Amino acid sequence: MSIQVYGFWRSIASFRIRVALKLKGLPFEETPIDILVGEQFEPGYVAVNPERVVPTFIHDGHSLFQSLAIIEYLDDIQPKPRLLPEDAKERAYARSLALMTVADAHPLVVPRVRKHLAKAFGADAHAIEEWGKHWTIEGLATYERLLARRAPAPFALGAEPGLADICIAGQVVSAHFLKIPLTDFPLVAGLADRCFAIPAFKSSHPFEQEGYKTASAQH
Repeated sequence: MSIQVYGFWRSIASFRIRVALKLKGLPFEETPIDILVGEQFEPGYVAVNPERVVPTFIHDGHSLFQSLAIIEYLDDIQPKPRLLPEDAKERAYARSLALMTVADAHPLVVPRVRKHLAKAFGADAHAIEEWGKHWTIEGLATYERLLARRAPAPFALGAEPGLADICIAGQVVSAHFLKIPLTDFPLVAGLADRCFAIPAFKSSHPFEQEGYKTASAQH
């Protein structure tokens, strides 16, 4: 089985795919695409992913885009350990929790949105940072309310981490970037601590990637 991922160290969506692959125990090769300098718009990468975003997932020559679709595909080709529950109701709930980040909070803070805020509306760096903090906190607050409605468990849907936990952890990574404390979100903070105690999560964190270490050394 040959798996290649085009990603970026800072990309939350790439983080999700790294975690899922590592939880599944599937080896992969990641090729960096620096979306901050515009490598996603270069003709070579556009030929790989016409949407011009990361991640792109290639399995035995077959390409997939969008992290949620990729994770569900991984459950199809490698059923154990499962990342989505077998039960239909729980599976739908897991998707709902995932989409809170994938469809609602995260799309509002990606680089192309930040750049558009500056270009179209003249937002300065401080305004853009406050925008990011607002929508990241909104996502965290929603997760806190939803987790409070479930019976206490180590992870979002039970004893083992899955799709929902990967996406909640990604929302927490956004908070790490923006230096947002999790004091007001104790359930989310506890879940994140349990996730990042697992090597698949910890080693996938953007701060653990070579790109981050290189960027930090340059500043």
